Amino acid sequence: MAMNTAESLVTQIQGLSGSASDISALHDCLKQAEDSLRNDALRLVPLLNHLDPALHSLGYLYFLDACTSGAVPEDLVEELVLITARFITSCAAEQICLAPTKFIVVCKKFKEQAVLRAPIRGVAPLLAAVRKLQSSPEHLTTLHPDFLQLCLLAKCYKVGLTILKDDIFEVDQPRDLFLYCYYGGMICIGQKHFQKALELLHNVHHLFSHQYPQLWQ
Repeated sequence: MAMNTAESLVTQIQGLSGSASDISALHDCLKQAEDSLRNDALRLVPLLNHLDPALHSLGYLYFLDACTSGAVPEDLVEELVLITARFITSCAAEQICLAPTKFIVVCKKFKEQAVLRAPIRGVAPLLAAVRKLQSSPEHLTTLHPDFLQLCLLAKCYKVGLTILKDDIFEVDQPRDLFLYCYYGGMICIGQKHFQKALELLHNVHHLFSHQYPQLWQ
């Protein structure tokens, strides 16, 4: 993608991020430009400065996904980690939910960097991501285990408990439930909530042994 084309897309994002109909039209433009964005990924990073992650969330997400789609030079990693953390915290849920798979991919890449660098830096953004991705408090997203893993690594057990108090009735993937119960059980042990830990770890055993034995095959 030529830079002037990327810049024109920035202008479209700025002008089409207001009403639902505008955002729908913008989404069509972004999907058509996706391959071109990925081909010129690292040149897009400076253009993020012209977008507001709260107002232009959908366009920002497409740019950020493209920026992190391939190998990122070491001198850009820290900058992209900070940019991604700010985006996850600030973005509008109603916009990013139009492209949930992209949002999940961006969040998981952010989580990988947080694990490598400083897990505690990923805790607040991942909690925000979970809440924005949930269709309801009863919905277990694929980001729940990532959030709990960061809480465990950072020893932020009390923060982890905030989502373990939710009653879960909707699960996207059995593997997510398995990891949610496993990491959640460890967090409850860390907080000496042994009864809750026992319940969660019993679920781990049941899922592994009886309901979904193929999870790790």
